[in-house]
Amino acid sequence: MIPAWILDIFAAIMLVVAAVSAARLVAARPWQRGAVVTDTDISHLLMGIAMAGMLAPGLTTLPNGAWAAVFCVLAAWFGYRVVRDYRASGARALAVGHCAPHLAHSAAMVYVFLAITAPAAGGSGMGGMSGTGGMAGMSTLSVPTLAFVFALILVGYSIWDLDQLSSLRRGLVAAVAGAGSPALVGASAGAPGAKIGAGAVLDSGAGGLAADSPTGSGGAGRDGASGGGRSRLLSILDSPGTVVGCRIAMGVTMALMLVLMI
Repeated sequence: MIPAWILDIFAAIMLVVAAVSAARLVAARPWQRGAVVTDTDISHLLMGIAMAGMLAPGLTTLPNGAWAAVFCVLAAWFGYRVVRDYRASGARALAVGHCAPHLAHSAAMVYVFLAITAPAAGGSGMGGMSGTGGMAGMSTLSVPTLAFVFALILVGYSIWDLDQLSSLRRGLVAAVAGAGSPALVGASAGAPGAKIGAGAVLDSGAGGLAADSPTGSGGAGRDGASGGGRSRLLSILDSPGTVVGCRIAMGVTMALMLVLMI
């Protein structure tokens, strides 16, 4: 048994992730010519909405089949990018690449929406999770062993992301102390990002966690002339740490959901 309010808290966290991702997409000004939008933000926005609906039935949006189709597309896209990264970097792309964690997240969501069974107390999806009965009305998953494997993979990538945040923080401290920016660059190297530009052209971005930034520069100004006048909020949204933090929140929440539904 798990208190319903705990699941509601995780649902709220997923809504925050979706809101942050939506804000990053808007801040990228996709309506302008040459605008750059990252596939990471699109993925986080969709996953945040879907997972919030699974945790809290009142937030349900699309049927399970529709969400499964959405995440099949995302899994196919990130799978293509992982293969491309593997050809360029070898096995390192699977261990510490930018796209591998997103592929794992997307594949896990496809599995959940396809393997979910009817909840013991009625409802759809994981709707029973937020009821007064807690786990008693919660759905279960077929092939639970696969759910456990996905949970382990997600936890592993979340731990790696936590290490990335720690490295990024050390780099920022070193930069402020005058140690120079190479520490920051080194902390985020080796994670190519994909961007969706005007005309829906997909391309690979610069290496590093900074590739997750809508600007592709991890904090550089979107407009060179007005970079010095950017608000603190915009700087936070543009930070690589914001994206990694969202990914950690999603990985932990998704792993929890899988374990609860085994």
